[in-house]
Amino acid sequence: MSIRIHNFMGRLGWELQKRIPNLSSNSYLTLQFLSRRRSQKEYIDYFYKNEGDVPYPLVVNLETINRCNSTCSFCTANKHAEKRPYKRMEDQLFYRIIDQLRDWGYKGHLTLYGNNEPWLDTRIVEFHKYCREQLPDCFIFMSTNGLTLDMDKVKAITPYVDQLIINNYCRDMKLHANIQTVYDYIRKNPAEFEKVDILVQIRYMDAVLTNRAGSAPNKKNETKIITETCLMPFTDIFIFPDGRMGICCCDNFEVTTMADLNTTSIKDAWNSEEYKRVRAAIKEGRQNYPFCKYCDFIDAGLRMDAVDDVLKNTGTMRGARQSLFSK
Repeated sequence: MSIRIHNFMGRLGWELQKRIPNLSSNSYLTLQFLSRRRSQKEYIDYFYKNEGDVPYPLVVNLETINRCNSTCSFCTANKHAEKRPYKRMEDQLFYRIIDQLRDWGYKGHLTLYGNNEPWLDTRIVEFHKYCREQLPDCFIFMSTNGLTLDMDKVKAITPYVDQLIINNYCRDMKLHANIQTVYDYIRKNPAEFEKVDILVQIRYMDAVLTNRAGSAPNKKNETKIITETCLMPFTDIFIFPDGRMGICCCDNFEVTTMADLNTTSIKDAWNSEEYKRVRAAIKEGRQNYPFCKYCDFIDAGLRMDAVDDVLKNTGTMRGARQSLFSK
């Protein structure tokens, strides 16, 4: 597969995000809620068909370190807005979680990423190598802001991932010099990277996206209640570096706990009583669960592609694309 560049709606999308950010964001999200309402309901119905043996998660997000080195205005993990106590996952816990996914027979999407920059963890290549060895049928992807990326890192990680997503956050719609170097090299040497999909996304770093459960620095919401349902408790496992499973990627401050993988297996955690309680509330609307009632997050990309695959009964969850509006 060749490297490719994506820029949401090109110059038009860029100018809309700069000039009318709130209108642009809200219009996009309204469209997504309307277009996804039916498939969300269908997937929730599918999930509950066999409640004693619920489907696997579609995406496992495992954050090994809870720090980022960027300054994106829409994210609480940016280095000027960060409020979380520093955490780095213990090696033993990481390997135990991956072994449990293997023993569970998990074959969905896996990313060692959350609200962070994965390259800040010096173990990240070693961890990906272990994931590929233990979970050969998983779709493993890395999402990075690319600030410290070079060809040595690209060559080190690509044998172990199906997709490398490089988010080029900027204000001028241009590739950073180091990312341009990576792009040029891969374009000239495509045979070296034929087994991996490399996607460069040019993203406006001051964009207004979703409010992330009311916490986004440039889109706070503590008044407007959202009555749409949400698929995240039905599709995603989100693991903090301390081993707790939070409700989703929008828990930027790590305040929710669905289960603790230090004391519970990941399979049992996915079927925990807290998860059951959250799902029962959320399926009828976010207003029924305090943490979610102000959140307008919806993913039109990776998760919904996987959902569509399941609903079409294709038996595959590979080939995902990353949404501009995903984390």
